[in-house]
Amino acid sequence: MPPYRVAIVGTGGIASAHAEALSAAQGTTGLARVELVAAVDVDLSRAEAFAKTWSMPVAGTTLTDVLAAEPIDLVHICTPPGSHVALAAEALAAGATAVVEKPIAVSLAAVDELLAAETEAPGSVAVISQHRFGSGALRLRGIVEAGAFGRPLIATCHTQWYRDAAYFAVPWRGSFEVEGGGPTMGHGIHQMDLLLATLGEWSEVTAIAARTSRETGTEDVSMALVRFESDVLASVVNSVVSPREVSSLRFDFEHATVELEHLYGYSDNDFTVTGAPGFEDEVAAAWAVGPAGRPSSHGAQVSSVLDALDAGETPPVPLRTARATLELVAAIYRSAFTRRPVLRGEISADDPFTQRMDGNGAPWA
Repeated sequence: MPPYRVAIVGTGGIASAHAEALSAAQGTTGLARVELVAAVDVDLSRAEAFAKTWSMPVAGTTLTDVLAAEPIDLVHICTPPGSHVALAAEALAAGATAVVEKPIAVSLAAVDELLAAETEAPGSVAVISQHRFGSGALRLRGIVEAGAFGRPLIATCHTQWYRDAAYFAVPWRGSFEVEGGGPTMGHGIHQMDLLLATLGEWSEVTAIAARTSRETGTEDVSMALVRFESDVLASVVNSVVSPREVSSLRFDFEHATVELEHLYGYSDNDFTVTGAPGFEDEVAAAWAVGPAGRPSSHGAQVSSVLDALDAGETPPVPLRTARATLELVAAIYRSAFTRRPVLRGEISADDPFTQRMDGNGAPWA
């Protein structure tokens, strides 16, 4: 079939990961599966430079102009979070499928607006959640579904990164209005998304958050205790004040512990599996079966998106799945700022924390 025609909106650092993944996508015949058509950025010189780098014939300052001039099948949105929903809705209205960087929106209300727009459009929205697509995570989900390690009992999910003053000097960073939040929203969301992909739906969260040292309108640290519907208990830490940076997940099952430690992406070698006494051989044999050899990456997810489009199916990760992760983020803020537990589904349409992640305002505002 002919290659999908693609526009990339926003030409900052993450856009190159999208362009590289799209350029590398090949079908079974070895032919390219996509054609990079247009680069869009509010700064025309940046759009033109990006278009030249990736051999894109069109550069523009608005998605509106590009969609009016060119037939586009896929729109990859790599802009700051506050613009995601409007751009994705515009792509949907033009009949394209939108692939949007996480976080999908700065509020639950915004993502619900996009869900409504999606129901009226022929295309759909896929949200970048690249950690779901590495072979190690796929293998782990198979283990959970098969019960090969027994029941999962507890888990830890830590995103401990370091961002200095220069990072927060970028105008759109460090605000609930444009970025949607601090490390809970913009950094730890990828690890939390993988936590939910592995363990299923959460049911209750108790959290705290603080602005400990950074000059920012958001938190720079949050901690949460999460109960899942399966009764698994998890601790979650999100930080941008940690000099030794690490992204880590740990799952303790009845018969094994699975640990994943990396920073911005993992391979199979980043997993450690330990069998409980008496179960070592059984655990090793179970872990040896399943997907292998694919690191987490934008390329892995982009290939899955294209496969779904080829088959006429909804691309992964669909908007409603991404909303479940965003609801956990909103619940962490609500619990931290109101100082009480939050149940899943408790944040109603008229709740302040549906409209903004900081509700009526952060305690330090």
